[in-house]
Amino acid sequence: MEDGRILAHVLVGRKRETELLTAALVQAEDRASGSTVLLRGDAGVGKSTLLGWVERTARERGFSVLRAVGAEAETDFAFGALHQALWSPLQLSRALSPHQRDSLDSAFGVRSGAPSGFAVGAAALALLAEAARTAPVLLLLDDMHWIDSSSATVFAFLQRRCAELPLVIVGASRTDGPAAQTWSAEAVEVRALSRADAALLLARCYPELAATTRDRVLAEATGNPLALVELPRQLASAQRRGTAPLPERLPLGDKLEQIFAERLDAMTPEVSRLLLLGALATGSDFSSGVWLRAVAHEGVQRTSDRIEADGLARIDETGHLVFRHPLVRTAVVSAASDSARREAHRALARALAPEDPRRLLHEAAAALLPDEDLAHRLHEVGRDLARRGGDAEGALLLERAAALSTSSCDRVRRLTWAAVMAARGGQLRHTAALVEELKAGTVPEDVAPLFAYAVVYADQSHHVDFQSSAALLPAVLDRLTAPGADTLGGLVEQVYFKLLLAAGYTDDPWAWRALERHRGNVSEAGRLCLRAWTDPGAQAADALRALADGMTEEQGAGAAWLLLWTASALDCPESDLWQRFSGLYGYATQGSVAKAKCYQDFLLGHWDQAAVCLREAEIADELGYHCNALMFRLYYAHHLAGRGDEAGLREIDQAVRPTATRARMRYVLDRLTQLHGLVALAHQRYEEAYAHFCEITPPGQLPSGPPWHHALVFDLVTAAVHTGRQAQARSHIEATRAAGSAEVSGRHAFLLAAAVAVAAGDDGAEAAYQAAYAVPGAERWVFDLARLRLAHGSWLRRRHRPGAREVLRVAHHVFRRLQAAVWAQRCEEELRAAGDPVAPPPADPQSALTGQELRIARLAATGLTNKEIGRRLQLSPRTVAAHLYKVFPKLGITSRAALARALDAR
Repeated sequence: MEDGRILAHVLVGRKRETELLTAALVQAEDRASGSTVLLRGDAGVGKSTLLGWVERTARERGFSVLRAVGAEAETDFAFGALHQALWSPLQLSRALSPHQRDSLDSAFGVRSGAPSGFAVGAAALALLAEAARTAPVLLLLDDMHWIDSSSATVFAFLQRRCAELPLVIVGASRTDGPAAQTWSAEAVEVRALSRADAALLLARCYPELAATTRDRVLAEATGNPLALVELPRQLASAQRRGTAPLPERLPLGDKLEQIFAERLDAMTPEVSRLLLLGALATGSDFSSGVWLRAVAHEGVQRTSDRIEADGLARIDETGHLVFRHPLVRTAVVSAASDSARREAHRALARALAPEDPRRLLHEAAAALLPDEDLAHRLHEVGRDLARRGGDAEGALLLERAAALSTSSCDRVRRLTWAAVMAARGGQLRHTAALVEELKAGTVPEDVAPLFAYAVVYADQSHHVDFQSSAALLPAVLDRLTAPGADTLGGLVEQVYFKLLLAAGYTDDPWAWRALERHRGNVSEAGRLCLRAWTDPGAQAADALRALADGMTEEQGAGAAWLLLWTASALDCPESDLWQRFSGLYGYATQGSVAKAKCYQDFLLGHWDQAAVCLREAEIADELGYHCNALMFRLYYAHHLAGRGDEAGLREIDQAVRPTATRARMRYVLDRLTQLHGLVALAHQRYEEAYAHFCEITPPGQLPSGPPWHHALVFDLVTAAVHTGRQAQARSHIEATRAAGSAEVSGRHAFLLAAAVAVAAGDDGAEAAYQAAYAVPGAERWVFDLARLRLAHGSWLRRRHRPGAREVLRVAHHVFRRLQAAVWAQRCEEELRAAGDPVAPPPADPQSALTGQELRIARLAATGLTNKEIGRRLQLSPRTVAAHLYKVFPKLGITSRAALARALDAR
């Protein structure tokens, strides 16, 4: 049974963490919005204790609490953690549609079927929304570093959408844990206790310790709470009192498991066997006393009593073996011999029904020699897992099947499938390693196209190398589309997308020709994507929306990459498009969704989210998706260029350009050129800006290729007009108009209208500006519209026409909110010239906000609701809301969540 003293340090040295967790609960309790807290730290630092604290606090506040705990033995059991968390509310659900219930049942293995990733993610969100109607929900995820990849991806989706619900998600992971790497939330580092806090904890747990013993424990524990609790337990009573010498220095940190391992050495064989069975058991079926009777001996009660008395584990009321700490479970498995582990897996397999997939996993773990029948069954289950969205887990089974294969050809076939599935499941580094291993041998002809796809996948995403794309993929498409050919599970569309990606980045003519040749062999989504990147024509954006709206969830899941890449070509930031794919599994898709979201944030003026680009770049690098990391940094560079940050743009350029140059990524290099031109525009270096834009598209000429070249019309014409090149400006406008640019998308229509206004003569300028403002959806393009207003206000001022100050004030407000200081300063100069004594931007919140606004902002930043702030300051919630409405634009933010960062930054 758990030692009561262990919980004595609940409030010792964790004020920051408990305040943050309380704020998250209060925010959800008030139904303002949900939030995510990711606790990260070394083993034994107290993450699980914090989860226990927030669980008790939430229950006292009336929350419904759901929980999942990762286990090392369950990492290859797809959706196992999701099953733990959602099985109970699923049984109580009355609002889920039959399709949503079927999706979750299929994911949990309750029924057959292969739901799309979107269906499972959407169903999980709907289930939590149903539960949250009666009470706010707390979802606890412990030991995330051992949660299976499929569940981790669904949890990552939920944390991105939790703001929509009174839902708090609190996860705990080790510092190097992979499961939380795809979370966009910033981690809260749970650090070792200070010496003072460590001494307080030790005094509460072991008041009898002699001073010399206490000092030694404090020195060796180095602030690790688990070590502070466990080290004195290893000492004899005389050693604790200081009347006997202390032992040699005990290992700590990564070797803290040794503490438990030494205690395990003293266990009887019966106790050791029962602990090992409990450590290796997986799934809800083992959460009862049945498995104990099925796999243990007659003296199971005596053995379990011994385990509880020793404090290593306990058997709860359901019969489930609950370990004292995750390190105990790890130590139990590590201390067991190979033969003991195999025997335990065999016993567990016998306790499961023949059709239970976990039985097969235990049989595989128990196997010592090649076994083709077992390998075949593993292969089939692995492919089925992949079809259900469990690519990463399926890859593990295919690798195990390869190891058990009796034929070298079958081994290579299974490893090839494992490489592809690992890539889709977000394990790209492992894919790259498998590809290198496979290159050293001979690949059977029947899986040669699949191997080529794996090679290209690793080259593009991991090595940032596109040479193999044009060299291998055209022949793969030829072979897969030949009459009667095996398409290897619908590989044609995926190969076509990879070739489209290579062509879009590098402009390789061989790739474009192959894509055109196979246009008729792919879906409408594939054909539209090719059209978007070569010759979009009229209403391309409308065609994209219509296509996406007409797709079922399963069709949309298969076409996600194509649709997102189409939207990228068209500068078409449709939020409903990327949101519908947010529930898909695997970083391969989530990374594409995140890229779409980052670029959308730039286009739509959500610049307070700029830092997300860098966090996503770090995530991508950690996962081995270096091409994604490069693109995230490029999107961050868009924000820097828009703000006129020359130094920041140079830094990103130096990080991105060498790789893009080596990989011949013309798309990236041209975008960098465009961004340098935009910075030059911000600083009114118009000759320099004009030269940059002409490198990409000479005036009066629109090169074939992606329509983002057409979107340069506003920038190029602005630079041309300010350098006295009116003829070139008019020529480029006519070329853009003749190319049908305005028909491509709403943004293209607005940018062309803005260029026309800037280049117009005095007689028609006012009408042209008003026509640009009237373009449908013009207000969406926040930064570009503010630039147009600056140009309009400047034109009005110079001609002494009325309305200049009103237009300039609006632009100034937007630039201030975007933190585009260079552009804001230009507005201020124009306003002063117009006789408006505008104040310069405040240096800090104290000068930006009134005293009352600052007090309210600071309280809101702690997570208090408007009602709670009102009670403290004796104001009505409506008055508090009115003050916050004024605070947000003054701080250049748009959400309550950004308050704390804005106040700290200033």
